[in-house]
Amino acid sequence: MPSEHWTHPEPGDGPAAAAAQPTPEQVIAGLRATSEGGAELTQLLTPEGERVASPQFDRYVDDIDAEALKGLYRDMVLVRRADREANAMQRQGQLGIWVPLLGQEAAQIGSGRALEKRDMAFPSYREHGVAYARGIDLKEVLGIFRCTDHSGWDYQAHRFHPYTIVIGNQVLNAAGYAMGQKFEGKVGDEDSEATICYFGDGATSQGDVHEGFVWAAVYDAPIVFFCQNNQWAISEPTERQSRLPLYQRARGYGFPGIRVDGNDVLACLAVSRWALEECRHGNGPVLIEAFTYRMDAHTTTDDPTRYRLSDELEEWKLKDPIERVRAYLARGGGADQAFFDQVQADSDAFAAELRDYCFNMPEPPPDRIFSHVYAESTPLLDAQREEYLSYLDGFIGAGEH
Repeated sequence: MPSEHWTHPEPGDGPAAAAAQPTPEQVIAGLRATSEGGAELTQLLTPEGERVASPQFDRYVDDIDAEALKGLYRDMVLVRRADREANAMQRQGQLGIWVPLLGQEAAQIGSGRALEKRDMAFPSYREHGVAYARGIDLKEVLGIFRCTDHSGWDYQAHRFHPYTIVIGNQVLNAAGYAMGQKFEGKVGDEDSEATICYFGDGATSQGDVHEGFVWAAVYDAPIVFFCQNNQWAISEPTERQSRLPLYQRARGYGFPGIRVDGNDVLACLAVSRWALEECRHGNGPVLIEAFTYRMDAHTTTDDPTRYRLSDELEEWKLKDPIERVRAYLARGGGADQAFFDQVQADSDAFAAELRDYCFNMPEPPPDRIFSHVYAESTPLLDAQREEYLSYLDGFIGAGEH
């Protein structure tokens, strides 16, 4: 019996190992397992850095030679280094909060690099890697978590919507946007577009997500629903969210679902390219479940040691998305030590640049919060601004602001 059947049983397969004593063979199989996600998991690069052939998806990464793969590796290293620096800056009081992406770099860089410039992306609040892939300066992302900006980028120019903090709400926004693409005839020709929407496994328990699925399915909207299943919705495991693997939920809405190894940047790139192509040709929507793991806390206000075991974390460290690409490049001669050292140096310089910017970021004036709420101001907004400034003027030393 494959290990995934007793660690993550399918409906009707009987009890899991937690409720029945596994055989020695099952224990050995579990210890030797190098991938998770079951028999339906799409994987092109194993945790050991070995290439796996896929008749269905190989053609979507035919252009990824050693140089292109080095670029993906560099993307992931820089994004991880920026994430770790931001995490440290929050601990030092420079950011109000931070949402780590540690461990999810492959899912975000792979899917982000699959997008064409004309496509639109709708993030939640953890998609720093996708933002980077869409050409957004991560300094602008820091402004959100330092509480100085709603979002600092032009979302139309970058085709990347502002972060959404309300769990699952972006799915409705994205479904509506994709419906608009369909209504405006931006599907089915050489200039066709698609939308991708990011959310986590916990968001699948929100009504907004299901409503978005329904509307997208009814109108054949060109949208890829990209679920980063990092196994923990704050403090609840995926097993408490669904009886079925999340990708199988798509069947109930009448569109395809697929599970991809979310720690495999090649597989995430290939599957995302396939799904986006399906949507651009009018065969959407598509649900992708990127099976990955959150290596850090849900946010910097969370303590994951209260609800998960350290051996689980250690197991997933063996499936690190960056190390498998490094192993593949090193084994095949695609990169030497000088390349890896240079990428590390570049990532340190990148982090130092972010740190310098954050520590020296000017404090915004108090009326900044009212800026850019609407394309044009309204009488009500003007009144609220004046009332707020008048309130501040009532304090001692108010003129200093």
